[in-house]
Amino acid sequence: MPGTNLTREEAQQRAELLTVDSYEIDLDLSGAQGGGTYRSVTTVRFDVARGGTESFIDLVAPTVHEVVLNGDPLDPAEVFKDSRIALPGLLEGPNVLRVVADCAYTNTGEGLHRFVDPVDEQAYLYTQFEVPDARRVFASFEQPDLKATFKFTVKAPEGWTVISNSPAPEPKDNVWSFEPTPRISTYITALIAGPYHSVHSVYEKDGRSVPLGIYCRPSLAEFLDADAIFEVTRQGFDWFQEKFDYAYPFKKYDQLFVPEFNAGAMENAGAVTIRDQYVFRSKVTDAAYEVRAETILHELAHMWFGDLVTMEWWNDLWLNESFATYTSIACQAAAPGSRWPHSWTTFANSMKTWAYRQDQLPSTHPIMADIRDLDDVLVNFDGITYAKGASVLKQLVAYVGEDEFFKGVQAYFKRHAFGNTRLSDLLGALEETSGRDLKTWSKKWLETAGINILRPEVETDADGVITSFAVRQEAPALPAGAKGEPVLRPHRIAIGLYDLSDAGKLVRTDRIELDVDGELTAVPQLTGKRRPAVVLLNDDDLSYAKVRLDERSLAVVTEHLGDFTESLPRALCWASAWDMTRDAELAARDYLSLVLSGIGKESDIGVVQSLHRQVKLAIDLYADPSAREALLTRWTDATLAHLRAAEAGSDHQLAWARAFAATARTPEQLDLLEALLDGAQTIEGLAVDTELRWAFVERLAAVGRYDETEIAAEYERDRTAAGERHAATARAARPTPEAKAEAWASVVDSDKLPNAVQEAVISGFVQTDQRELLAPYTERYFEVLKDVWASRSHEMAQQIAVGLYPAVQVSEDTLARTDTWLSTAEPNAALRRLVSESRAGIERALKAQAADAAATTH
Repeated sequence: MPGTNLTREEAQQRAELLTVDSYEIDLDLSGAQGGGTYRSVTTVRFDVARGGTESFIDLVAPTVHEVVLNGDPLDPAEVFKDSRIALPGLLEGPNVLRVVADCAYTNTGEGLHRFVDPVDEQAYLYTQFEVPDARRVFASFEQPDLKATFKFTVKAPEGWTVISNSPAPEPKDNVWSFEPTPRISTYITALIAGPYHSVHSVYEKDGRSVPLGIYCRPSLAEFLDADAIFEVTRQGFDWFQEKFDYAYPFKKYDQLFVPEFNAGAMENAGAVTIRDQYVFRSKVTDAAYEVRAETILHELAHMWFGDLVTMEWWNDLWLNESFATYTSIACQAAAPGSRWPHSWTTFANSMKTWAYRQDQLPSTHPIMADIRDLDDVLVNFDGITYAKGASVLKQLVAYVGEDEFFKGVQAYFKRHAFGNTRLSDLLGALEETSGRDLKTWSKKWLETAGINILRPEVETDADGVITSFAVRQEAPALPAGAKGEPVLRPHRIAIGLYDLSDAGKLVRTDRIELDVDGELTAVPQLTGKRRPAVVLLNDDDLSYAKVRLDERSLAVVTEHLGDFTESLPRALCWASAWDMTRDAELAARDYLSLVLSGIGKESDIGVVQSLHRQVKLAIDLYADPSAREALLTRWTDATLAHLRAAEAGSDHQLAWARAFAATARTPEQLDLLEALLDGAQTIEGLAVDTELRWAFVERLAAVGRYDETEIAAEYERDRTAAGERHAATARAARPTPEAKAEAWASVVDSDKLPNAVQEAVISGFVQTDQRELLAPYTERYFEVLKDVWASRSHEMAQQIAVGLYPAVQVSEDTLARTDTWLSTAEPNAALRRLVSESRAGIERALKAQAADAAATTH
């Protein structure tokens, strides 16, 4: 793994000493088609507060040829060590540094990633710099508060396009000389280069025009729905500029769909990179389009929050990500013409369940995490940073008022444009506009870890009239190993009262909004009202808390969960049921029964697909092992029945086809998959297109029906990068010792696989119905883990550490083996965290299995 781990103290010392003015970066990518290395020349101008001092600049490079500081050559052999170039004898005031190096193309999605498309055999490049990877491409002071201007000059192969943060110039002799950027941080600079296909448009508002571009590889051009992407982008421009009262801060806005991308997208200023799986090659459900739109809006929001105004240090990463997540969902819900006004349902159903899961791990941490160094931040792109943070921002908006919130944000942008801030800068602006004191709120919500549980306490008289109502708040003990103490918090919540209509629908008849604080909060407004069929705490999902239903409400919801007329209360009840299953309060078999009774009435396709994933996980990990096969049979039979009953050509039909393929097991079911593949059978409206074919092939490989011959034949039909990944998954999924050994060796014994192919192999290797076959790899995992971690880049090592952990071996033996490794291997903090999180999954599964087994005796 590269380099010295920059600490917060080092970054603070460097920021006190240096002010960076400008970078001029000259890259020779003319040999990119062949790979290897490229020449990188950096000239950086910076001011020094105290003469005679020393500092360092960051660089990860195979070779450094020249280091010239203020005209004096330094010996690279002496000053370049690990990932740092020492800068001795700095002058007070202006200094100039020139570094000439050979930097390396990567296949890990970090630095300058190089990918060769099997369709046209052309190379495609893009950069990914967050957190500390600009240093892989040019010498840089790699911390967010040392902003500067950046002028890129790039020599590229003939016929290539080069895109950066500034508008693309006309190349001369294949050299692209970009204008300097505004003052931005190193991690949001970008270069994308190759024979990319592009579509262009413009956003016009109030006499200002912003050029818009969308890029992808030519092999994906036929699938690029540019009009739909431009439409979402324009809605975002309109909404954000109005809410932020600040014009878009850069000269153009390009969105580049790039291959083998590790994340969803990255907010490079004016040049957003997005994973090219979002260019859909086959039919997908509307939920996929909604997720893509949220990603587009999330990155656009970052142009203001993150790029225009940037955190001083990574402990405020959460604010970057939470703000972008919150405002992207709010935009989807409220922007005129949005296709997804129900986006808060999706948020409750997916984002918040991620947050609740993360917040119950031993690695849980305050939203405002203590980021001591780069290792800390690299494993902190988690459910707390994104999803809990966004949930708490939603709570803050309810607490201070939406208008007051955005007025504070507007003042914040104007005050700190192109600068760096801390959390206190934003909270100060919000206190000014709202009049609320946010210090206590901040301390309890942002500086403590853990989750609260809210329960209703309802008493009625003989006629069913409420005589008292209160909300009880609990603060469960934090998971073993987590730091901090449980704490009760102030919650702004709504309480929804629901009754069954004559048509059998659950309709909201009343809603009360209030502040809940302390252990017990009385709600006198409900005294004297007739007790409704369902009392739903945290209706409208304003706060972040686990919610429990009282006994009577739970009984009604169990019978009528699918009968809520609105999607959000349904999603909140589904999420509560899933949470109870994970907490061993609801048996896995009862969760399955609940889903089967209500999913047929669930109209929200995103919720349906989440339920599919959760049911499979519940049966695979949380069910009593002796009952697992029977539950899988019951579920798979249901998926096939729903597939046959679904409306022809509908999203639900496609989702049920995928759910069926994931667990098909009987000879008849597997025969049907084969028949659908070869066309011997059809289901009206179901297009067995490229991606669905691979879902079927991967399942048939995993059960031993398909071997290399059939997999290779399918790859011949789809000789693309996506086809290559699917074939790798199918090969690794085969249920033979030889296939497992081959997959393991390609990931663990070799470091040659690109990031996306390694991920595909790992996903095929781990099959929940191959536990016995995978059992020998538990010991092997712990034998190799530390060496793998030390020898790979962070992204590649994390994929292996998390993906190959023996999560399907739910046993006390796995816990014991993990504990032995944790106590003897002396892993660094980042690796210890990842393994501890995986261990917590085993512990949770054991408790849930015991609860499910106990349910058979009732």
